[in-house]
Amino acid sequence: MAEPSNKRVRPLARVTSLANLISPVRNGAVRRFGQTIQSFTLRGDHRSPASAQKSFSRSTVPTPTKRRSSVLWSEMLDISMKESLTTREIKRQEAIYELSRGEQDLIEDLKLARKAYHDPMLKLSIMSEEELTHIFGDLDAYIPLHEDLLARIGEATKPDGTVEQIGHILVNWLPGLNAYKGYCSNQLAAKALLDQKKQDPRVQDFLQRCLESPFSRKLDLWSFLDIPRSRLVKYPLLLKEILRHTAKDHPDVQLLEEAVLIIQGVLSDINLKKGESECQYYIDKLEYLDEKQKDPRIEASKVLLCHGELKNKSGHKLYIFLFQDILVLTRPVTRNERHSYQVYRQPIPVQELVLEDLQDGDVRMGGSFRGAFGNSDKAKNIFRVRFQDPCPGQSHTLQANDVFHKQQWFNCIRSAIAPFQRAASPPELHEECEENPPAGSLQAQRSSSMVPGLVQGDSESALECGSSVQTEDTKSGKAHRAQPGLRRARDKAQSGGNRKETLV
Repeated sequence: MAEPSNKRVRPLARVTSLANLISPVRNGAVRRFGQTIQSFTLRGDHRSPASAQKSFSRSTVPTPTKRRSSVLWSEMLDISMKESLTTREIKRQEAIYELSRGEQDLIEDLKLARKAYHDPMLKLSIMSEEELTHIFGDLDAYIPLHEDLLARIGEATKPDGTVEQIGHILVNWLPGLNAYKGYCSNQLAAKALLDQKKQDPRVQDFLQRCLESPFSRKLDLWSFLDIPRSRLVKYPLLLKEILRHTAKDHPDVQLLEEAVLIIQGVLSDINLKKGESECQYYIDKLEYLDEKQKDPRIEASKVLLCHGELKNKSGHKLYIFLFQDILVLTRPVTRNERHSYQVYRQPIPVQELVLEDLQDGDVRMGGSFRGAFGNSDKAKNIFRVRFQDPCPGQSHTLQANDVFHKQQWFNCIRSAIAPFQRAASPPELHEECEENPPAGSLQAQRSSSMVPGLVQGDSESALECGSSVQTEDTKSGKAHRAQPGLRRARDKAQSGGNRKETLV
């Protein structure tokens, strides 16, 4: 005899929407800023159920999209056609089809962002037109760009579904992606404004309803806004995949190699522009308690090597910025819903910076009288930064969340200091230093953990080092790594071509 069940049975209509939940997420790997898919808390907005239902009627929400096709190109061929192609050619055609299919998906998502989010929020006065323009940018302007590539590939497709040559199409089309410079450069400010607006119950309620709707595929608004960036970084991989399956004697080979170089150059330019924009964004948010804290090297910065959260010896959270020429310690503050960074103590120019690696247990953190003499655990993952000249008397003992983030910070700072160390070391002193290395020199590190002017890590309790057109919120415990070539970035910055390699 079957036992009675207390479980609720969901209506069939609800179950059928599950197909939309398992659609592949196409927003790329999580990077530093704005890449995490955020969860939203539904807040009541003191409206009646009737008025709420009216606001979100069918007229304002698009029809749920069908599950996206995951069929391979080869699965659409008949047997005779498949037998006439080599395995290599089939893989080449599948790679071309993946490129084409991705463009179609991107176009759908760009249109969806406008239709399901921008237009309803404007119509319902959930956000002002100015705010929506700041968050969405000129997203619509990129639709014709991608439709153009789709049309070109379509014209090159033969009746049997194959594409003989695609290299010339890509070489001519890829430079147009430079149009994304402005959009990617604005992402940090757009994400900050969107996060601020989410504090409004009406905004949060609207976004939550969208997230629960089948058309969203369980992606939040920022995921849609970030899709163009994640698509940009996929192009080199897609082109290399086509090239990998192209015969060496095929006329496409040379053109595809040229196309790969073109897209790498485009991404490099976007990264440069985005890096400069993010650098200026944080400079504008600095607050000074004393005029003496202002240093022209801060305002002149074009490269933000790393930034993130660390704790000082007293256990207080600080937010650290390592620009190409100066280290700035700050305290995050919020006034009237505006987030800023209050400069803490005196910024330390990189050429005057001494970095000291501290062993676990060398210092007790906490700052209290009881902590100094108690049996509490000794501090781990710590290092010290200070002026070379003891006169300013400033020394900061900093703690990262874990050994990985400490190492990131240490490497980042050391790389920033290294060029100044070499320049400050007179050639005539080299021989003398070898016999009697001064305290804090590179050679002295072998017996001491002090690194004057050197860095060994980029950690943050949430460290962001050389963001890349990839970015986002900085959360304690995550490392945000700056460009891999910090030295190259510094050389360009000092020669007038300052850059920050922000991953797209």
